[in-house]
Amino acid sequence: PHHPQNSLYLTIYTYTQSDTYIYIYIYISTFMYTSIVTEMEKKMTSYVGVLIVLCCCVTPARSDGSDHKYKAGDQVTMYANKVGPFHNPSETYRFFDLPFCAPAHVTEKKEALGEVLNGDRLVSAPYKLDFMYDKDSEIVCKKKLSKEEVSQFRSAVAKDYYYQMYYDDLPIWGFLGKVDKEGKTDPSEYKYYLFKHLHFEIFYNNDRVVEINARTDPNALVDITEDKEVDVDFMYSVKWKESTTPFEKRMEKYSQSSSLPHHLEIHWFSIINSCVTVLLLTGFLATILMRVLKNDFVKYAHDEEAADDQEETGWKYIHGDVFRYPKYKSLLAAALGSGTQLFTMTAFIFILALVGVFYPYNRGALFTALVVIYALTSGIAGYTASAFYCQLEGTNWVRNLILTEALFCGPLFLTFCFLNSVAIGYTATAALPFGTIVVIFLIWALVTSPLLVLGGIAGKNSKSEFQAPCRTTKYPREIPPSPWYRGTLPQMAMAGVLPFSAIYIELYYIFASVWGHRIYTIYSILFIVFIILLIVTAFITVALTYFQLAAENHEWWWRAFLCGGSTGLFIYGYCLYYYYARSDMTGFMQTSFFFGYMACICYGFFLMLGSVGFRAALFFVRHMYRSIKCE
Repeated sequence: PHHPQNSLYLTIYTYTQSDTYIYIYIYISTFMYTSIVTEMEKKMTSYVGVLIVLCCCVTPARSDGSDHKYKAGDQVTMYANKVGPFHNPSETYRFFDLPFCAPAHVTEKKEALGEVLNGDRLVSAPYKLDFMYDKDSEIVCKKKLSKEEVSQFRSAVAKDYYYQMYYDDLPIWGFLGKVDKEGKTDPSEYKYYLFKHLHFEIFYNNDRVVEINARTDPNALVDITEDKEVDVDFMYSVKWKESTTPFEKRMEKYSQSSSLPHHLEIHWFSIINSCVTVLLLTGFLATILMRVLKNDFVKYAHDEEAADDQEETGWKYIHGDVFRYPKYKSLLAAALGSGTQLFTMTAFIFILALVGVFYPYNRGALFTALVVIYALTSGIAGYTASAFYCQLEGTNWVRNLILTEALFCGPLFLTFCFLNSVAIGYTATAALPFGTIVVIFLIWALVTSPLLVLGGIAGKNSKSEFQAPCRTTKYPREIPPSPWYRGTLPQMAMAGVLPFSAIYIELYYIFASVWGHRIYTIYSILFIVFIILLIVTAFITVALTYFQLAAENHEWWWRAFLCGGSTGLFIYGYCLYYYYARSDMTGFMQTSFFFGYMACICYGFFLMLGSVGFRAALFFVRHMYRSIKCE
C-alpha cells in the first residue's frame, strides 16, 4: 500500500488462534492534523468504532514459514524456552543457563513484543523430532559434568526447577530431577537425582501434530548429591501415535482443567454468592435511599409552599455550595481521564477474551493487547481530562495533559525501572532487552503522546459547560463537625468492603493464573463478576455521597472518587494474604515483582473504579438538585 508523505506507520503483531499474525496498523497523517483537531469533538462518539476496526484488521501470514502441515521425515523444530523455580513464576532463566547439551548452532526464534514481555526466550533445542519418525534411546550427548555444573544442577533440583519447551507451538513441561526425602529428616541426608532420559509421545492427525507429552524414565537417574565429577549420557526417545483429534481443537486440552465440573461449581457458587449478596444489600440500600429521597422531595416542596423564610436543613441547605469546584481540580480531571482510559482498555480486553483471542498458551497475546490498546485509547484520556478540566474553568490545560499522561505511566515507569534492574541483576528472562525498551518508547512517543494531545485539544475545543442545576454562592458555607466514622478513611473502608466481597472468590483463580501455573479460560464468568463490581461500586458511592450531603458536607468531589477507588486498596490487601497464605513464592526477585507489579495493577483499579464512582455520584447529585427549586 502507498502511504502519504509525512505520515507515521507502525506495525505491531501477535499470534492468533489460527497461528497467524495480527497486523495492527496505526496510521496518523500529519497533513490531516488541522482537520482532526477541528472535527474531533464531533467524531469522538465514533472513536471507539475506529479502535474496533483497527484491532480487527487481520492480515494472514505464515507462522515461522510453516502452515503446520508436514510429510513423513520432515524436520519439526523443537524450541527450548526457559527454566526456573516452579513456585516463582517470574524468576525464569534461559534454558542453556544450565549446563544442558547444546546443539552445534543455537538458533534464536524471532519473537513478538508480547512474547518478550512475557519472558519467553525461545532457542532451538538439542532434540530432533522428525515427523512420524520413532526413536529409541537416542543419545543427545555424552557429557562429563564438572563439580560446578553438578552443584548448579543440584541447586536447580532442590528449588523444583521446571523446563518449558515448544514443539509445533504446543507447550511441554517437565521437572529437571527429584529429591529423595523418604525416611530422612535431616536435609543434609537428602539425595538429589537428575533425569537423563526423556520420552516424547507425539500424536498426529494426517499431516499435522495435534498433541505432545513428555515424561521421564524413573530408572534413568544420575546421582548429583555430592560435589564430584559425573559422567552423564543424556538420551531421549520418540513415539508417534495416530489420533482423531482435529487440528483446530488441539489446544482444548489445556483449557479443560479450568472447565472441570468441580471448578465450574466453585465459579458459579462465587457468581451466585456475589449476586445474592449484592442484590440484597443494594436492594436494601436502594429502598432506603429512594424512600428517604422521596420524603425529602415532599418535605422541601411542602416547606416552599408553607413558609419561604423557614430555615433550610439537610442537603438542600447546601445547594449553593454543592457545585463549588473542588480543590486540585487539575489532578481530579487527570485522574478521571486516566481512569476512563483504563476502563475503556479493560472493556476492549474483555471483548478480545470473549471472542477467543486469549486461548491457553497464546504466547504474549495479552501483553501485546495491553500495550496496543493502551496506546490507542490515550486519546480518550486526553479528551476526558481536558474537557472536564475546562468545564471546571481551568486555564492551564497543557499542564493538565502532562499530569494526565504522567499519572499512571509515571509510577508504572518507575516500578519497571526498578524491577528490570533487579531482573538484570538476576540475569532472568524477565529483564527486557534494550531493543524492546526502544520499541515501547517509540510506541509511547509516536502513538500514545500524539493521540493524548489530539484528544486534549479536542476536549479543550469542545466548549461544553458543566451543567450545574444550582447557582453557586460567592462564599462557601462552614461545614458542621461530624463524627469520626464520617471521615474520609472510614468512608473509604465502608465503600470498599461491599465491592470486594463480590469479587474475592474469583480473585484467587486470577492470582493463581497470573502468579502461578493454573490456566484461566472462563472469561464469561469473569465478565459477569466485572459487571457486578461496576454496579456495586457505583451504587455504594452514590449512597455514601447522599449521606455526606445530608450531613451538610458539600466537599463530595474527591470523597466520591476516593470511595469508588477504595476497592483497589482492598485488592492490594488481598495480595498480602495470597503471598503469605496461598502461595509458596520466595526470594527477593519474585517478592519484588509480585508486590511491585500488583501495586501498579491495584493503582490502575483505583483510578478506574474511582472514575466510575465519581461519574455515578455526579449524575446522582445533578439529578437530585435538579428535582428541587434552587434560588
